[in-house]
Amino acid sequence: MLILLGAIIVTASVIGGFMLEGGQPQSLWHPAEIVIICGAAFGSLVVRAPGSVLLKLGTGPIGPLAGSPYTKRYAIELVCALYKLCMVGRRDGIVALEDHITKPEASDLFVKFPLFLKQKEIVAFVCDGLRPLVDGQVKPDQLEQLIELEIEAFEEEGHAPVSVLQKVGDSMPGFGIVAAVLGIILTMGAINGPIETVGYKVAAALVGTFLGILVAYGYINPMSANLEFAVARQITCMRAIRYALVGFAKGASPMLSIEIARRSLPEYLKPDADELEGILKSLN
Repeated sequence: MLILLGAIIVTASVIGGFMLEGGQPQSLWHPAEIVIICGAAFGSLVVRAPGSVLLKLGTGPIGPLAGSPYTKRYAIELVCALYKLCMVGRRDGIVALEDHITKPEASDLFVKFPLFLKQKEIVAFVCDGLRPLVDGQVKPDQLEQLIELEIEAFEEEGHAPVSVLQKVGDSMPGFGIVAAVLGIILTMGAINGPIETVGYKVAAALVGTFLGILVAYGYINPMSANLEFAVARQITCMRAIRYALVGFAKGASPMLSIEIARRSLPEYLKPDADELEGILKSLN
């Protein structure tokens, strides 16, 4: 919602300022320029990135128009789910977690936390982190290394769409120049015509440059920055999970493991300590 609001403010500011100077909005409407710029941008995006990156950019849970799902409310459900996992592992033994991590969507533990369960990548990350412990394949110190390697892989994958989107944004002024040059070519072909026709064609060419710069710095580059923040939130949640699982594996109590995870979260995600304590006690 905030992203859409920001885009509206940018558009209203530019068009409003133009109109205050006596300009007419319809003079900015040149479909040919829009087709050239947007078509070239989309084509460069397809050429620049593999299909998996394009899919993540357009429809992934951290898509630039969807906003980040990793909110404080989500963080509360995350630490609650981790707390319940630790409690089950402490009370019934680590092997008791096998059913929950094998089929998390059918787990009576996970279904209590719909926001957590909705983020499939995080759920898979938690299950993959616990699986070596359940299978008895690793020691606690080795578990920390395994999880950190997976976080690094997620981080690299998450930054790929950011990089692609930013590069497309950086290319937009160039596409605007392409549209402007094509407009000037058309103008040269009509140079002997009425002055009104020549002026219209020159204006259309300049609109191409204007649109390329506006789209780059008013929309695409800000969206890439927003997407980067969304990726950072996801990685932050993963690191909190790592602290909780490794603490539990090393013998820390469930409450201490969750407190370590909570303190690793930034302020905009960190649940209030007293509120969280009350929620956790109600889960027992």
